[in-house]
Parts: sequence; C-alpha cells; structure tokens
Amino acid sequence: MISTKSAPLPTTDPQQGRVWRFVERTGNKLPHPVLLFLGLLLIVGIASTVLALLGVSVTVPGTGELLNVRGLFTGEGIEWILTNAVTNFTGFPPLGTVLLMVMAVGTAERSGFLRAGVQTTIGRAPRSLLPYVVALVSLQGHFMGDVVFLVIPPLAAAVFRSAGRNPVAGLIGSFACVAAGYASGFTVGSLDALYSGITVKAAAILPGSDGLPTHILINYFFTATSSLALAVVGGFLIARVLEPRLPVPEIVDEEQAETDLTPKQRRALVAAAAVGIVLVSAAFVTWLVPGSPLRGENGTLIPSPFLSSIPPMLFVAFLLPAIVYGFLAGTFHTIDDVPRSMGESLKDMSSYIVLMFFVAQMIATFTWSNLGILLSVTIASGLERLGLTGFLGVLLFIALICVLNLFIASGSAMWSLVAPVFVPTFMLLGLQPALTLAAFRIGDSTTALITPMNVYLFLVLAMLQKYEPSAKYGTLVSRTGIFLLPFIIIWTAVLGVFYFLDLPLGPGAGIHLS
Repeated sequence: MISTKSAPLPTTDPQQGRVWRFVERTGNKLPHPVLLFLGLLLIVGIASTVLALLGVSVTVPGTGELLNVRGLFTGEGIEWILTNAVTNFTGFPPLGTVLLMVMAVGTAERSGFLRAGVQTTIGRAPRSLLPYVVALVSLQGHFMGDVVFLVIPPLAAAVFRSAGRNPVAGLIGSFACVAAGYASGFTVGSLDALYSGITVKAAAILPGSDGLPTHILINYFFTATSSLALAVVGGFLIARVLEPRLPVPEIVDEEQAETDLTPKQRRALVAAAAVGIVLVSAAFVTWLVPGSPLRGENGTLIPSPFLSSIPPMLFVAFLLPAIVYGFLAGTFHTIDDVPRSMGESLKDMSSYIVLMFFVAQMIATFTWSNLGILLSVTIASGLERLGLTGFLGVLLFIALICVLNLFIASGSAMWSLVAPVFVPTFMLLGLQPALTLAAFRIGDSTTALITPMNVYLFLVLAMLQKYEPSAKYGTLVSRTGIFLLPFIIIWTAVLGVFYFLDLPLGPGAGIHLS
C-alpha cells in the first residue's frame, strides 16, 4: 500500500519472529519501485525483440485478428519509444487525475476540515455503538490518503478513553479497519483515480476494449456495500474479541488529544458541510434533469459525461468546503493560503510522479509490442484447460495478491505490475475489468494488517507503547491479526454475492462482458 521500507522488526515470539523476519528481509531485497519498473521495461524490451525476431504472433480470440509481436530494440521499436515517451507519460490516465484529487483533498486536510469531520462523527457516537462507528469511519478513510493513519487511529483512541473504554481497542481497531479496508468505502479519492486510470491502460491492451466502463466509480457499489459489511464485522471484533482481551492500559497523563471542536470550528464545519451538500446535490440534479449536457447520447444516464467528469467535480466538492472551513475556522487567513496549501499537497507527490513515468513507459511498451496480448492469451488458455475460470479464478487471483502484498507494500506499484497481465486475461475469460479490480482491492488491503512492509504498523506500535511500554511488533500483529481472516472471508463473500447475482459493481460496470 504505502512503502517498501520498514523499521527494525521487534518480536518476542521466536516462531513468529522467523516468519516475519523472512517477510521483512525478502521485502527489503526488492528494488525501489522505479528500478523495479525500469527492470521490467528492459525485460519486456528484450523479450519482445527476441519473439519478434522469431516471428511469433498471436490470434486475438473472438476476432480472429493475427498480431505479430513487435520488438522494442528494433529500428521500429526505438523510433516508437523515442517519439512516444513524452506522450506515454503525459497521457497516462492516473497522472492528472491523481494530482487533481491530491490538491483538493490535501487542501481539505490542511484546512482542518477533514479532521473536524472525523472528530464530530466519532465523538458523538453512543458508547455502545462506538466500536461500530469507529469501524465505519475508519473504512471511509482512504480518500484522505496516507494521512488517515495519522488522524483516525489516535482520535479513535482518545474518543474511546473519553467514553470510559479501553483506548488501545480504539487505536488498534481503527488502524485495522483503515488498513484492511483501505480500498473500500462510500468515499472516493485519489486511490480510486489511480486504480481506474491504470485499469484503462491495462484494458486497452486488448483490441476492441473501447467503450468498456473504466471510470473512477466502476467499483463504487461494491466498495460501498463492502464497507457496511466490514463495519459490522470490524465493530463486533473490536467490542467482543479485541477489547475483552486487552490489559488495562497505563494512563498517559500528558496525552491531550482533542475530541471536541470549539464553537468556532463547529460553525465552520456546519457551513462547509452545507456548501458540500449543495454542490453534490446540484451535480446530481443537473445529471438527472432531461436534456442535461451531463447526460449521454439519447439522454442516457449510463454511460454519460457525468461519470467521465467525476474527478473534476470531486475536486470542487472537496476544495470549496475546505476553503469555507479554513476561513471561518481561522486556519486560512488570506486567499494566498489556498494555492499555497494546494502546492504543499503536491510536494509529497514527487516520488509518485517519477514512478508513474516508468510505469507509463512499461505499460505502453507492453501494449505496443503485443506482448501483453500474447501473455494474456497464453494465461487465459492455461486457466481454461485447468478449469480455473469464473469465480474460482477470481479466488486464486485474490490469494495471489494477498501473498504479494506481504512483500510489495505499494498498491499503485502492485496494480501497475499485475493489471497489464490479469485485466486482459480475465477479459479473455469473459470478465469485466471492474471485477478484476474489485478482487485486487481485497487482496491488496487485507494483508496490510500484518506485513512489516507497512511502515504505519510501526507508527501505531509507537502509539501503542504509550499505553503499553512493553508492547512489541508481535504484540501488535497478534491483535491486528484478529481482523485478517474475517475481513478476507466477508469481503470475498460480498464479491461472491455480486458475482453470482450478476449485480453491477459500479455504474454501468457489470460482472461479465457482453
């Protein structure tokens, strides 16, 4: 999900220590994501050149079209990469969309708007329902980006403590729901923009993929439903399994986590929320009105320009309420603070931009060389021969991602790695790209609870040690691990319901290709 670097791994259980030290050592041996994709680009270039010289070709199933493999390190290939390197990068769908969302969400976070909303939602929950509210709010946190790990878990601990409950349960339970449900929720953010953008390029590897739903909301019905199911399970595990097992924590006198807003902040939050509601309502009303320019051809709702315009509309929906809150709450003093916050939000994205340059070149080369089609047809044929099609193939894909996520903690890097192979593979098996992405979300999120490659585990460990000074990595993982199997099972079961009832995973995004 986040990074491939980790802190030193402490544990008191020798058996557990050996397992996680192996995971840590293996993960740390992986190259930087930029070097990983540069290496993959070289491998694709060499393989495509060799296969092109051998005259290898592939027939596209369903069309009968014969495509020859084209080599990158040939005259044609060198000319292509030199003339298209810039457009490969600037035209890469995740780049602009993600940066757009980061500017808006980052401004909302820096204004204090997001934190105030989380504080209000959790702080007003009844004591008996607190675990379930914490779970539900935590499952919506991915739209905040990585800052969610710095905001919601400590707030949950403080609210638990003020309600007379064990703050460690709030801390660990919130972290578990944030991490294991990182790709679920009603909210939409830069993660969804990233995933959908890479899905667009991966689906384009197969000819005739134009028109397939690959917009930012292709998994929205699935992720929203999943967050409700996971919130019930997560709340139950916090209240009935985790909290009863915890020792009485040491009270930290110097802890001064604020759980209440000032009157000024409350007024600012109400005003900002009102602006957000008006903006969202106006967008939906405009979409639904007959003859609206946001409708599709012949007045259709799906597909329509509305769905294609979700990212810029979300940009406005985050940015304007953040500006209102910032000025009314006093975090913004002049209008210059707004573009300054937007710029500061992008400072942390430099490594992402560099990575996307190499990802864009690799995927573009994979597509242009026809190596992607060749590999997808080969894998799809193998799965058909083994009878591993349909939902069984999806289950195996989830298991594969769960394992890979133990070693590759960056969700963007891993989806960039597997999407160009498995999106067209499952398309050849008659399954929509939206289904492959939904399955990936399950595997990519759940095992982040326990892998030492997730650096935020060690952040939470530091927070935990304020209450339990003797706590170590093994202590934390033994508690977050409580959530692992239930979340995998429930989330996969939700996907199974969508699959077997042939329910749309998002607007216009079904299960099977027509």
